[in-house]
Amino acid sequence: IVTFSKQILQQNKDTVFFRDGVRRIDFILSYLDDKDGEKKQERRREFEANLKKAGLELETEDKSDSDDLKTYFLKIHAPWEVLATYADVLKIKVPFKESDIPHGQDVPLEWLSRPFRLPEKVMRPQPDYFTSPFDKDKIDFFLIKNRDTFFPPSTRNRIVYYILSRCPYYKEDCKETDKKGIKRLLNNGTYTSAFPLHDCRYWERNTNEQCESERYHLYKNWARFLCFYKEQPLNLIRKYYGEKIGIYFAWLGFYTEMLFFAAVMGVICFTYGVLSYDDNLTSKEICDPSIGGSIVMCPLCDKKCSYWKLNSTCLSSWQSHLFDNEGTVFFAMFMGIWVTLFLEFWKRRQAQLEYEWDLVDFEEEQQQLQIRPEFETRCTDQRLNQITQEMEPYLPLPKKCGRFCLSSVTVLFWMLLIVACITGVIVYRLAVYAAFASIMKDSPTKKIHLVGSLITPQLATSVTASFINFVIIMILNFFYERVAIWITDMEIPKTHLEYENKLTMKMFLFQFVNYYSSCFYVAFFKGKFVGYPGNYTYMFGKYSRLRNEECDPGGCLIELTTQLVIVMTGKQVCGNIQEALLNWWCSRKARKDQYSRWEQDHDLQNFSQLGLFYEYLEMVIQFGFITLFVASFPLAPLLALCNNILEVRVDAWKFTTQFRRPVAAKAHNIGAWQEILNVVAILSVVTNAFIVSFTSDMIPRLVYLYAYHHGSEATMSGYINNSLSVYDISQIPLLSTPEEGAIPAWYRDYRYPPGHQRQYSHTMQFWHILAAKLAFIIIMEHVVFVVKFFVAWLIPDVPSEVKARIKRERYLIQEYLHNYEVEKLKIQLSQSFIIEPKPELLEKNVI
Repeated sequence: IVTFSKQILQQNKDTVFFRDGVRRIDFILSYLDDKDGEKKQERRREFEANLKKAGLELETEDKSDSDDLKTYFLKIHAPWEVLATYADVLKIKVPFKESDIPHGQDVPLEWLSRPFRLPEKVMRPQPDYFTSPFDKDKIDFFLIKNRDTFFPPSTRNRIVYYILSRCPYYKEDCKETDKKGIKRLLNNGTYTSAFPLHDCRYWERNTNEQCESERYHLYKNWARFLCFYKEQPLNLIRKYYGEKIGIYFAWLGFYTEMLFFAAVMGVICFTYGVLSYDDNLTSKEICDPSIGGSIVMCPLCDKKCSYWKLNSTCLSSWQSHLFDNEGTVFFAMFMGIWVTLFLEFWKRRQAQLEYEWDLVDFEEEQQQLQIRPEFETRCTDQRLNQITQEMEPYLPLPKKCGRFCLSSVTVLFWMLLIVACITGVIVYRLAVYAAFASIMKDSPTKKIHLVGSLITPQLATSVTASFINFVIIMILNFFYERVAIWITDMEIPKTHLEYENKLTMKMFLFQFVNYYSSCFYVAFFKGKFVGYPGNYTYMFGKYSRLRNEECDPGGCLIELTTQLVIVMTGKQVCGNIQEALLNWWCSRKARKDQYSRWEQDHDLQNFSQLGLFYEYLEMVIQFGFITLFVASFPLAPLLALCNNILEVRVDAWKFTTQFRRPVAAKAHNIGAWQEILNVVAILSVVTNAFIVSFTSDMIPRLVYLYAYHHGSEATMSGYINNSLSVYDISQIPLLSTPEEGAIPAWYRDYRYPPGHQRQYSHTMQFWHILAAKLAFIIIMEHVVFVVKFFVAWLIPDVPSEVKARIKRERYLIQEYLHNYEVEKLKIQLSQSFIIEPKPELLEKNVI
């Protein structure tokens, strides 16, 4: 009997209502009754008293009823009067009439898309309504069928959090007016957590019919990986989590869809490289024992490095051709146009969501009213708001400038620190390359041989340097977040939107330099400032003996390709799999315990203020890789597509099963990320043009084919001998002479041979190639930019259908409001006519 009673108690506690079963729990606060708790008890007592004054209703669960026998849970309910008051203050839009505008025409061949569709009830959890900002004085204007369910749970928890973030915890006679807000109480340990409740367990419906079980529907139709080919229930996501999270998943889904077209084109270009594999005369000459096997190349470092034969680069030459071919130029130009189409079509999709989710006038009407509590607390100066004609806190211009300057200097310092760390890694590569070369010789004899038969000095140096670089990135990443948050807090942004935008810009600048520095070095600096035998260029001068690094024998493009493959597949895919396995294990473990709804959610991970920020950052960094350096790896969009298909479901799994329910927040776009994507899109055109010109061998090959090939038929025959220059090693300085002795050797450059009157200076062919490279950059950039701007002009940001719907809705709102006011006036006049008797009747009654 005791066990049965306990089971019933546990079942009853798995609820989102107070003990009376009527009042809904809108928010939960938890705290521990520790030994050093007198001050905390006093704060809680004042805070809860002020919450009651604000109209909220509270109910406490004693620690003896909790699973750990330590934690108290404070349940908060917002009654109708409080919801109505703050809905009016926040100008929350609510329905006043069901929409009569059709969703759209039937799509032709609709049956083809049926396998990818979800049930209509999941896609549209509620009917479409005409909405208007809530006005407490016009209650009967709105469609209020049931006051308990009129405001959805996401709106209720947003209102309660607004109250919690501004409620003071000091006494009325206290002068410390900065003591306010749940954030400060969480930071000083007065409360351990604050969160709204999920409506049910994710794997089963709520037994209470009054609960919608939206979490269960999200898990069943969205969060499972088997649903990867299905559309996302964006309206349900928005209804449950709020518009801010909804807009993120809408953007991620749209980005993934657009990646499909880039991936298809990338596969076509890669296939072209594979099919033209056998026609690659350049690689055939390198691999030919009579050509590449007879060419002895200059050592790649001073003293310790030995000579090497050109045919040792046979394999890397074939690999490089897969990505460095004529299709690369076309793909680089295609991606410049693709990124424009992606951004323009996303603006249209975003405008459509703004209309459907009632966010058209959000920023103007609502966002400016939601001033951060920290701004109100720390800004003691007041001034008159010209719009509202009310006094409001503000930050004086001298203080604002001082904080901005300090913030800018801090950002610049950390960016220079990253560059210094990357420079340190480059110095390491230069310093240890010779050491590896001396260790990895095949034999101590003075004969010509290939250095390192299994592990080359280049490979050993690259692997160790990559590991050091990875450790540095992880260490710096640990500090980035804290530094970025600290300097953003120091600037005291006025609104939440301003805070997030400033933090976004700082973090992206940090991560941009951190993640892309090594790629920019390989693409645009490595092997470009080497000099030539006898006059090599050294980092920090000749006395440092740190000779600038040359590209691998296969060229710098294959190095850049390898680096992109490692970053995109290793970091993202492995990270997602690890995350998914960890979440799966935690969720399986959580299913075993049956306890109260607030305890179940308390044991989940907290969704921090920066939770969504890191999701965006991960995708934008990926976007940079597939646009900035895509000319070196056409399969990058395919890898990104495969990763994102998994990413959508992993993120959905985390939100549904592993995170507490976030406080619903509104956002009408992706914020500062939109501008960042625009900048990356423009920069990508420039970087890809430079990669094709200076990192790949495309332009030198074309110049040779059409200008320097000798023969009746234009072929690449003889290109290898044409692209190399010879040097007499006996003329090299003693400190640079190889241990094997001095013999004539070849190096990659276009210079006159020894004995020529202009020996070792650049030939005319070098200047022709340089001119062709610069011309290609100018032509490619102008062609792509012209197409980009034409496409941007051709595609309007807001679809004409959405514009028409917005105008019609505004017209209907004005019409209905006018009719409402007229009817209300008629009723008032008729009531006053009935209540106030005519003067003649009054005189008769007196007589």
